[in-house]
Amino acid sequence: QVQLMESGGGMVHSGGSLRLSCTPSGSIYKIAVMRWYRQAPGKQREWVASISNIGDTKYSDDVKGRFTISRDNAKNTGFLQMNSLKLEDTAVYYCNTDGDIWGQGTQVTVSS
Repeated sequence: QVQLMESGGGMVHSGGSLRLSCTPSGSIYKIAVMRWYRQAPGKQREWVASISNIGDTKYSDDVKGRFTISRDNAKNTGFLQMNSLKLEDTAVYYCNTDGDIWGQGTQVTVSS
């Protein structure tokens, strides 16, 4: 069974940066579209960013200009570079791809 694994979460001060990674586990699986979502305490999961297999990117308005989604197709890995982090970016971040495949999530906590 294919799953995705996120890494790179942690605690950072407001204004800081983190870089999340997402790789598939289990069967060899070539990620097509990769998406990042996040879920803050008490809120619904929300879409953050997407990248197609040819590198086209899209961002939510909340993160546009601060976050950068990218991928390394040779390593079958995706990334989310998060800069200028704000308190409201605190959430569990999940990567997702087609077929309703999700990771377990990685916690990002931004403190003042």
